Amino acid sequence: MQSDLRGEGLLRPLVLTGGPAVGKSVTGRRLAESRARAAFIDVDDIRQLVVAGAEAPWRESEGTAQAALGAENACGLGRRFLAYGFDVVIADVLTPSTAAIYRRHLPRCRIIHLLAGLDEAHRRARTRKVWLTDEEFTLLHRRDNAEPPAADDRLSVGDLDIEQQVELVAHSWVADA
Repeated sequence: MQSDLRGEGLLRPLVLTGGPAVGKSVTGRRLAESRARAAFIDVDDIRQLVVAGAEAPWRESEGTAQAALGAENACGLGRRFLAYGFDVVIADVLTPSTAAIYRRHLPRCRIIHLLAGLDEAHRRARTRKVWLTDEEFTLLHRRDNAEPPAADDRLSVGDLDIEQQVELVAHSWVADA
């Protein structure tokens, strides 16, 4: 059974996080599509607005600063969509410091950390365009497990298909409404 969240009141902003290929973007977009009025913000898209001088978010100093800038910009967009009565779903790979930015600049946001094992994440990654090297993919996945952000919920999604994953996240999102 697929969640249909249409017709319900405005929900808390939802921020999905987790390592590469855990399904943040697909889940987030589907959840937003299930609402009567919703915006989906993929922070990777925001970061790609920097066309000169861009640095990977996992790189020290400049990369960390740009990761913070991406989170702040996502929060600004989210607040504007909320002000116009749109539900907001954001997908981003959070660190403890960027999670704090969401807490500070997007009050009441619900952060859900999606978890999948490295082997399952690699399997999922093979079904989409590859943006990361194998080394970067593994580094980010391990960092997500070693330094998890403060989350309101942690959901193990490695054994779920996308419909089950969307349903699980939808239940967690609305349970706290």
